[in-house]
Amino acid sequence: MPELLTVSPEDILYHVKLSCQIPSVAEAIATRQFILNEIEKAGIEISIEELQQAADSLRLANKLIKAEDTWTWLEKYHLSLDDFELIAQINLMSAKLANHLFADKVEPFFYAHQLDYMGAVTYEVILDDEDLGLELFYALQEGEISFQQIARQYIQNAETRRAGGYQGIRFRSDFRPEIAAAVFAANPPQILKPITTQKGVHIIAVEEIIKPQLDESRRLKIIGDLFADWLKQQVTNIEIVVKVTEDATSQSSKDILKPA
Repeated sequence: MPELLTVSPEDILYHVKLSCQIPSVAEAIATRQFILNEIEKAGIEISIEELQQAADSLRLANKLIKAEDTWTWLEKYHLSLDDFELIAQINLMSAKLANHLFADKVEPFFYAHQLDYMGAVTYEVILDDEDLGLELFYALQEGEISFQQIARQYIQNAETRRAGGYQGIRFRSDFRPEIAAAVFAANPPQILKPITTQKGVHIIAVEEIIKPQLDESRRLKIIGDLFADWLKQQVTNIEIVVKVTEDATSQSSKDILKPA
């Protein structure tokens, strides 16, 4: 039978201290308090129906399908039902605060950064030899070989090889700058002249350039990003004073590990 170990709040605080996590925990506490203060100043309120939807979303995000799943999750994280409701409430009100602050800034931001949201459907093979890259590029231009044949011969990763070097839909930030410039200047379908980087010699087929759309998903993403950046700046300007008593953090590790 395993030994029983009782962990007290003091033990937890002491571990946080020894793990050098107090600054990050203190910043998280300051961030939450700042959000709550801003919510109160903005007069943001929520309905019972909205809170229920937020709780359902929280359960879904944590894959808590059944009631027993929720109880197990709460027990694992030492949370009560009231704690769970408070988490859902803070998540919802934070989202409402973000919308309150930045909803009218989404469109100007989107159009100012439109190039960043362009996507490209590409296929890629990376070689070690620049001369071989040029040779294969000209063979592709002459129709002497297909991109799929090159992928099958030169891609080591089995899954990528089977997909013919398919890279999916990638955005400008997903490419190295020198590759992004060539990809988004392409006139699809087009095979780019080999590009040499530290990773090797890239032969890239650009199948499609996808123009960005300001749909609901992207709108929410932009609001979230703007809110996160703003919040980080605000919290940076807060002087955080941490008070940890010696009594709470002086217990020895030997005492902590002592079985109950």
